[in-house]
Amino acid sequence: MPVEPLSQKEIEDRLAELPGWSLEGDRIARSYRLGSHFAATAMVVHIAQVQEELDHHSDLTLGYNTVSVTVNTHSVGGAVTELDLELAHRIEDLAPGHGAH
Repeated sequence: MPVEPLSQKEIEDRLAELPGWSLEGDRIARSYRLGSHFAATAMVVHIAQVQEELDHHSDLTLGYNTVSVTVNTHSVGGAVTELDLELAHRIEDLAPGHGAH
């Protein structure tokens, strides 16, 4: 099944299920604060593992004790799709295990 861009309303409705996530231009984004640089690095590795499982990759920025994620779907011209929201949900599920908030 081909991936289709979501409408603005669909994106806004789905982001309501993802506290902390927001629409920034043509992408959804979230930043997390963690207890240490090591914890942030471990979270980046865990996110990378999930991205490989989904075959869908975000932009990750690692700071001293922060991780920032931005994602859209390049294959549909950089729009937000269901794949992006699935990845966001998977990241939200793993974040507490790293002490992220």
